[in-house]
Amino acid sequence: MFDTLSGKLGEVFDRLRRRGSLSEADVTEALREIRLALLDADVALPVVKDFIATVKEKAVGAEVLRSVSPGQMVVKIVNDALVEALGGAVVPVNLLAPSPIPILMVGLQGSGKTTTSGKLALRLRTRERKKVLLASLDTQRPAAQLQLEQLAQRAEVASLPIIAGQSPLQIAQRAMDVARREVFDVVILDTAGRLSIDAALMEEVKSIRFAVNPVETLLVVDAMTGQDAVTTATAFNQALGITGIVMTRLDGDARGGAALSMRAVTGAPIKLAGTGEKLDALDEFNPERIAGRILGMGDIVGLVERAAQNIDQAEAEKLAKRMAKGKFDLDDYASQLKQISKMGSLSGILGMLPGVGKIKKQIEDANLDTTMFKRQAAIISSMTKAERRNPDLLKASRKKRVAAGSGTSVQEVNKLLKQFDDMSTMMKRMNKAGGQEAMMRQMQAAMGQAKGGRRPF
Repeated sequence: MFDTLSGKLGEVFDRLRRRGSLSEADVTEALREIRLALLDADVALPVVKDFIATVKEKAVGAEVLRSVSPGQMVVKIVNDALVEALGGAVVPVNLLAPSPIPILMVGLQGSGKTTTSGKLALRLRTRERKKVLLASLDTQRPAAQLQLEQLAQRAEVASLPIIAGQSPLQIAQRAMDVARREVFDVVILDTAGRLSIDAALMEEVKSIRFAVNPVETLLVVDAMTGQDAVTTATAFNQALGITGIVMTRLDGDARGGAALSMRAVTGAPIKLAGTGEKLDALDEFNPERIAGRILGMGDIVGLVERAAQNIDQAEAEKLAKRMAKGKFDLDDYASQLKQISKMGSLSGILGMLPGVGKIKKQIEDANLDTTMFKRQAAIISSMTKAERRNPDLLKASRKKRVAAGSGTSVQEVNKLLKQFDDMSTMMKRMNKAGGQEAMMRQMQAAMGQAKGGRRPF
């Protein structure tokens, strides 16, 4: 997401930074290119006009043109305007209401509404410690209710028992009755979608909304649909008065214009973003961090938070102690691969680092993904305990056996051993230089900043 926009804006800013001073004509030319980049990214025309007007008003001021680093000042102004266009600040799901809190999920068919309902249920259970009830009101799509029931099982939350023949309104009323009797904190109501907006869909959702009076009406929108997503959001907002938006497939390769247009067009904040297929791949939408990634500044705080959530701290400390003593074998390497793979794809992780956007094509060509980790883990698991403790035992015949057992090639086995050898050498050098403790202190400090919610700007 945003790759094309990020690349084009990066080219504009690189040219500005190379100039010692800027004239008003330079800024005007840069704004013209930014305008074209936004339009190419499928951002709604009224949003582009307002965005450019906001930036121009500040960027052509004497303070910018005479500043020590005018190019950087323009980047800062564009960053602030992007943050504002994306919503300004994080807006969490509203849970400040008497239980049971009804959350109504609406949207078109295929937007990922049912899966998002399951993801939200898991997030509320694990992060907010809420007792959640999932209820499917989708009587239109075959097996939709069974799908939500299975998602509830995976998320380890309750789902409303299915009773054939009930209307969506009756299911919603039954869900609220059950929630009151069994003391649930939150009820997530997954409504039916359609292939397009129609009167029947809106009337059905209106009747449900009137009956349950939801605290949150969340519109689930597929970021891959471009300007159609803005049209959908406008229609649902006019009919229901949505309180928030959930953007799905934000990890995809769409141009990103929908996300930049949503807040301005509807007035409703983007509250959550789907960032993958896994059930835990649902994050709060943070405008500052998204703007930073668009402008190539990265998202270090987000990266550290992801590490804190996915990496087993006890296992990491145990591994660090072994590394400090110079005891680092292939079992430890496999454990390290497993920890990293929990954080998602390598290209996604690297994309959160500042400046990596410029080499994104090379990263993609290098095929850095979690399947590489799985293959390497398979190679290690095909070795004997003695071989994992002492890789020097792996001569030609043993390498052939390991390759055959893991379904890989001898070349891949050699590549793994070379990577392990390089890492072992690096660890030894760090230990000799006393760098291990310094690195651990830096990581602990970073973890503390992430938990404290330090802002990246």
